[in-house]
Amino acid sequence: MPIDQLLSILKSIYQNKEREIMNENLIKIAYLYEDLMNTYGDSGDVKILSFLLKRQGYDTQVDNISLGDEFNAFDYDFVFFGGGQDFEQTVVAKDLPRHKLTLDKYINGGNPMLCICGGYQLMGDYYKTNSGITIKGLGILPLHTVFKADKRMIGDTRYMTEWGEVTAFENHSGQTYFDNTNKLHPLGEMIEGYGNNPQDHVEGLRYRNFIGSYSHGPLLKNTNVANAIAEMIIKRHQDRINDAETAVK
Repeated sequence: MPIDQLLSILKSIYQNKEREIMNENLIKIAYLYEDLMNTYGDSGDVKILSFLLKRQGYDTQVDNISLGDEFNAFDYDFVFFGGGQDFEQTVVAKDLPRHKLTLDKYINGGNPMLCICGGYQLMGDYYKTNSGITIKGLGILPLHTVFKADKRMIGDTRYMTEWGEVTAFENHSGQTYFDNTNKLHPLGEMIEGYGNNPQDHVEGLRYRNFIGSYSHGPLLKNTNVANAIAEMIIKRHQDRINDAETAVK
């Protein structure tokens, strides 16, 4: 590579890092497939977080990462993935594997991510649909989901989390099961409703700072959970800014 080309690349990297540092009050949110995975208004979760972060002095930039888009999870302070119908989920599942490596490192690195319904399912090994088709997930988390026509889980839900009680709404036929209960832990214990499935009496998933849930409504109208996630995001943002400063020095 010619020296002038190399210097140009290094200058561009340096300028990008400088911009990151200058935007210390800008929190970046990646919304995966917002145009396809937003069946029950799950975008409300992102709007609530933006509101809470604004009250703490932060602006937010929300990027829709859709089909064919480039994506590096480590460019962001928070990743959100909403729910969708089987057809949209099938379309997304074909594009999603391009992002497996970055999401795997991001999640296992303890960075904040919230997945609702279909997004939650796609982080697991597979989802077997009502037509018998198996949609392959990313396999980042040891769980699987199976459609069972005899039991549609719909209605109001209440469950207890580490941050207190949560009320929400669920509407799904996919039943999710953990394949490694030593690694994965539920988001909450059911008080009312079904949650992951009718047998286990638990809702959602908590793994490090990853949260998966079947809660619509949106989930983060429960300010106890919303504030906890906002704190995770701010911590991640501060770490990202510090890393950028270190890289420039």
